[in-house]
Amino acid sequence: MTTDDRYLAMLVKAIHVCGSYQPMMGRKNKAGVGLAEFQRLYRTDPFYHWFGLDNPLMYAAHKAAGGMTSVYRQIGIGAEQLFRQVLQDVLGITAEQAAWSYPLTGANQKPRTLSLDGRIDLRDVADGPTRKRVSDWLRKACQSLGVDAGVTKSLRGAVFEVRQGYKSKDSKRQNADIANAATAYTKAYLPCLIVLSTQIDEDVAHRYTGEKWLVLKGVVADSPLESTYAFFRSVVGYDLQGFFERNSDRFRKEIDAVLKTLLSTK
Repeated sequence: MTTDDRYLAMLVKAIHVCGSYQPMMGRKNKAGVGLAEFQRLYRTDPFYHWFGLDNPLMYAAHKAAGGMTSVYRQIGIGAEQLFRQVLQDVLGITAEQAAWSYPLTGANQKPRTLSLDGRIDLRDVADGPTRKRVSDWLRKACQSLGVDAGVTKSLRGAVFEVRQGYKSKDSKRQNADIANAATAYTKAYLPCLIVLSTQIDEDVAHRYTGEKWLVLKGVVADSPLESTYAFFRSVVGYDLQGFFERNSDRFRKEIDAVLKTLLSTK
């Protein structure tokens, strides 16, 4: 199996999960509710029945609405897995080295573990030229963010949060990421947000950079301090943009099939 085949299988597997999506309809059944059960629920509800909400097209609308969220989520999950695998394959690091987590304890809280989606630690990169590329990128990234020179010298790598896009203004999610950034700096890592698309709210991006996150967007550009794909190409050493371009027809077919399923009444 070629590298493209392995990476493609990882993303396609995640996308296929969406095809079996069924709306929950407020029920605790993890498998979701099918059309027959949906109509039974709504036909036995006088108000919904009076308004004709037991129409199969209403079910299709529910399935499409939740399924759309599922498509974005699964692409994001596949992208996270792909990111860590590329780091392992290209940088020659282990799965454990490519991951990062830390314990969180607090008053009146149960101990729990928080994690980001990937890590590059300079100590784990055996190849000298690659280690220098990452080190130079870290230094320039810190300069662009206005990080103190003393802090910059102490950094031993970067940790990454990977998103397919970031349209939400969910303050809870942002606050959690800001807390992650603070912890990352105490562990001598630069926090970096990797966005694979150009879909990120500018207010959110500004807040992250204000908290000393490096934000990389899915733009086709040359700067590894701005572009996700330039970062992969010139720092990691893998042409992620080329991978997506080569396999675009397959991705389109998979998404088309999933959307047709989600928009059906079956």
